[in-house]
Amino acid sequence: MSNVKKILTALLVPCLAACAGGENVAVDNEELAGIEDSVRRNELGIPLDGYDTYEERVERGDFFSTILNGYGVSNQRIYKISESIKDTFDIRDIRVGNEYTAYVSQADTSLGFWVYSIDKRRSLVIDISDPDTVEAFVFRKQMEAVPRYTDVSIENSLWYDMVQAGASPLLILKLSDIYAWTVDFFALQKGDTFRVLYDEIMCDGEVFEIGDVRYVEFVHNGELFPSIMFDQGDGGNIYWNEKAESMRKAFLKAPLNYSRISSGFSYARRHPVTRKVQPHTGVDYAAPTGTPVMSVGDGTVIECRYRGANGNIVKIRHNSIYTTAYLHLSRFAKGMYVGKRVRQGDVIGYVGSTGRSTGPHLDYRIWKNGTPINPLKMESPSEEPLKKENMEAFMAVMASYKSGIDSVYAEKLYEEAMEFFSSPLADDVESVPQGQDH
Repeated sequence: MSNVKKILTALLVPCLAACAGGENVAVDNEELAGIEDSVRRNELGIPLDGYDTYEERVERGDFFSTILNGYGVSNQRIYKISESIKDTFDIRDIRVGNEYTAYVSQADTSLGFWVYSIDKRRSLVIDISDPDTVEAFVFRKQMEAVPRYTDVSIENSLWYDMVQAGASPLLILKLSDIYAWTVDFFALQKGDTFRVLYDEIMCDGEVFEIGDVRYVEFVHNGELFPSIMFDQGDGGNIYWNEKAESMRKAFLKAPLNYSRISSGFSYARRHPVTRKVQPHTGVDYAAPTGTPVMSVGDGTVIECRYRGANGNIVKIRHNSIYTTAYLHLSRFAKGMYVGKRVRQGDVIGYVGSTGRSTGPHLDYRIWKNGTPINPLKMESPSEEPLKKENMEAFMAVMASYKSGIDSVYAEKLYEEAMEFFSSPLADDVESVPQGQDH
């Protein structure tokens, strides 16, 4: 084991036990534990002998009934199977492209077991080997939480540079969630850097998902934005800055994933359609038609309709101070209506070009005490700070992570240097004698 891995394990391993799979895995293992030892079975509990296996994929036009029909199961039997397993799995959730395996009896060619891969971790197992009974359960593979460290400097794009650094792109989604209320992730600049301590949840040797992101040092525009994971156990925020202030603020920095800002906040903009100079008290985000638009904060919908030049508009009152509006939507999200309570991040509509518009975009507006303000310059207040009784523990956790990430980074640089000087490349480095010009 490398020194980097030893440091990571020593730093993070106390937190990993909770990620091993949970109650559902224990249930599955108990289900399999009762199987007679005299019969050789696979990890799903299916006998290894006496069955031919057929591995297939769900094709377009396939249904649960047509698939089982293909293995000689009658419609009457299929109906009974569907009814028996409905509390375990809804057969309407079977998806095109997912794999399934049929276990056909060598004795009478009847279908004994049918296994459907729900995702990389879960499989539906249906046992109809007894013609009078149906048994079904969802098997969950064991997961392993592995501590990881990565550092990346932005030279091209965060996605490209993160992959080049050997990290999963899934980490980007986690980071964007953590910093959604602090930094506009669509405005990262060349030279911005990340150093991250986190867990990768592994399944069958592949990254299934990113687990806890425990500590981040993010330098943006020359300014350090650290993030420390600390759970107070109250079901609330778990990410804090170095001042023990919540990383979660009242509003998201942007209401959508956009391509570019096509028009900024101005009191004297020449309108692209009318050519008249008039105020544009919002920010236009260019994005493809259908891009989801999210509410930047919790609030109540106070307008949801088509309004002339503004097109389809959703307006949300967040509190007694702030109101936001989202204009030119192609359509509203399902269930959107005046009076509806929305939460931060809820999809409220989709980018479009309704009303007076030259192309698909979102016109996003904010009012503070009834006065329009520039969304790009608004400073959003933090949520409640860390509880005083938890401050000492928080400071200890932060110091531990800080020390750990510095140690990992130093060890990584050392190992990279040793690797270089032991490689053939080092032999090509020409030495220059002292006192001699080169």
